[in-house]
Amino acid sequence: MSAGSIWTPYCGVAPDFGEWRWNLDPVLLVVLAVATGLMAVRLEGRRRAFGLAAMAVLAVGFVSPLCALSSALFSARTVHHVLLVGVAAPLLAGALPVRRYGSLLLATAVQAVIFWAWHAPGAYAAALSNDGVYWVMQISLLASAVWFWACARAATAPAAVVALLAAMLAMGLLGAVLTFAGQAVYAPHAYTTLAWGMTPLEDQQAAGLIMWAPAAALYLFAALWRLGRMIGPDVEARAA
Repeated sequence: MSAGSIWTPYCGVAPDFGEWRWNLDPVLLVVLAVATGLMAVRLEGRRRAFGLAAMAVLAVGFVSPLCALSSALFSARTVHHVLLVGVAAPLLAGALPVRRYGSLLLATAVQAVIFWAWHAPGAYAAALSNDGVYWVMQISLLASAVWFWACARAATAPAAVVALLAAMLAMGLLGAVLTFAGQAVYAPHAYTTLAWGMTPLEDQQAAGLIMWAPAAALYLFAALWRLGRMIGPDVEARAA
């Protein structure tokens, strides 16, 4: 039985090497267009810029050939998820009013648990075999990440730095687990990576390295930025 007859991911069957297929799902395109229009009309200034940038990132993730490629490669799916939680989410948080959105500690924990849970082999396989489960995965990943970034943005600098470093460790640890796993564990990609010149284990290791280095670094850079803003005025005062 072929892989395509077992797994029917939302983005379609795994493409062959060099096949760049766009996702032109009319429902998705309408949702993205309406959301973009609302942000353009209702937001102003930097909040509008953040919101529109976030919608552009979401379009890359769900409309561009990255969507179909993520059906073939777990590493591409990882890039997709990193764009979701590490780029689109903070941009959407930047489009929100600056205020408290609940417990930063709870938001940090919920984001980490949801991200780890959806990368458990069984949950991941369920998402790639049912469109409803797929969208639950995507929306929960994005919503929990927006909550985390909004809480971190409104928190004091020391609290935000600690939370961002905790998020970095959670992302990096999952990446390390996947990188050093002795076998491939994601059944939907058991037969889809070879056309792209990778074994399933190599694909999984590449995904782990993406989480371990560039994805975790997004949280580190944000922590350093908050730290720099915290100590910057003091440095200027001493210089004066």
